[in-house]
Amino acid sequence: MDFASLVGIISGFSLILSAILLGGDFKTFINIPGMMIVFGGTLAATLLTFPLKDILTAFRSAFIVFGTDKQRPEQLIQTMLQLTQLSRRKGLLALSEVKTNSPFLKRACNLIADASDEQMIRHVLRTEINSMKARHFNVQDVFKKMATFAPAFGMLGTLIGLIQMLSKLDDPTTIGPSMAVALLTTFYGSLLATVIFIPIAGKLKSRTMFEVINLEIIFEGAICILKDNNQLSVYEKLSSFLPQAQRPSMRAKTKKKSSK
Repeated sequence: MDFASLVGIISGFSLILSAILLGGDFKTFINIPGMMIVFGGTLAATLLTFPLKDILTAFRSAFIVFGTDKQRPEQLIQTMLQLTQLSRRKGLLALSEVKTNSPFLKRACNLIADASDEQMIRHVLRTEINSMKARHFNVQDVFKKMATFAPAFGMLGTLIGLIQMLSKLDDPTTIGPSMAVALLTTFYGSLLATVIFIPIAGKLKSRTMFEVINLEIIFEGAICILKDNNQLSVYEKLSSFLPQAQRPSMRAKTKKKSSK
């Protein structure tokens, strides 16, 4: 589990709730008409903007925010180095027998084992990376649009509340409820956008970038294995994806294996 995301969302709501309770009654911040305007309006506008399938996919993907990364890039570099050693010892055909949980890595191994040329491998793998980016962008766009819709409907609720208040100034008892709708809808819209929708879209974007790096490591590793199948060349090429402090030590790995 990603504790940063969990701590972030819990601390955000906790601080806001604490400020509400310290300043007055929590019931003051509950307004059903305001919730109907903001929550219902945001959902309706989202349904109008995106197909239902994309919205359901986006909501399912929101749980990825709290999940852990599948594989670190430095671990993936070591995996590609091991595949280089395997292909040098047993030939490229041995890559077809590699067991992995990554469909992208399995596909790259199969393409190499099937004696596909470099252009074919580049085209297939690059197309898959670009398709993944497009799918993830669509999911992020759902939350970005919802972050835009929520404050807009909050402002719409504010206008409705003000109109109701101004139309009934002769009755002082209606001023309070009308002002509550006017102000609370803006609060609801800002809360949804700043605490939920924008952070989720941002975390999904960072997860996409993380996954793209992993796929690029596999992509470049596969091309290096196909071209020269040199372990040092593969290491130098793939380690450039990481900062100097995070790069795995090829020399340490070699010593460790030789000591065994």
